[in-house]
Amino acid sequence: MNTQPDFTKASLLPVIIQHQQTLEVLMLGYMNADAYQKTIAEQKVTFFSRSKNRLWTKGEDSGNFLIVKNITVDCDQDTILITALPQGPTCHNGTRSCFNTAYNQNFIFELENIVNERYNNPRQGSYINSLQQKGINKIAQKVGEEGVETVIAALAETDVDFVNEASDLVFHLLVLLREKRFSLTDIAKNLEKRHP
Repeated sequence: MNTQPDFTKASLLPVIIQHQQTLEVLMLGYMNADAYQKTIAEQKVTFFSRSKNRLWTKGEDSGNFLIVKNITVDCDQDTILITALPQGPTCHNGTRSCFNTAYNQNFIFELENIVNERYNNPRQGSYINSLQQKGINKIAQKVGEEGVETVIAALAETDVDFVNEASDLVFHLLVLLREKRFSLTDIAKNLEKRHP
């Protein structure tokens, strides 16, 4: 399959922008061939603005650039999918996305980002950093403790208790994954391989 967009089909092709870490759809824009080439060259998303009638790099005024991480073209070569890391709110209204969608399904990825941020930039009083300083033995022990507490809550406590304990388990597992230099993506790929 040709991985280049076919601008002979239309002078402007739709471009879907997806958050590289949370997979949330952030916005839809349009590119002509020049905007596409500028995006490739600068690794910042550039659209053809229909209202301005010119090339427009997202964030050129606000500083909220969309940093390109991957570009994929659909099977018909007439739609572009860009995964990007936003450098601030994506929408001109100041929201993270131009679509008013629920965020909770993506929060696990955002939590993974928070864990990574604390590892890369330790903060005084951060629980994640206190675990990091205690080392892998303590982090692994916390995962074990939270696993046992989750089982107990599932068998003998309320649904609220179970959800709280399961949340603690997932959180501590994210810290352990980071300590071992793995990510949710590594887990997802492994699970995908197991699927018949």
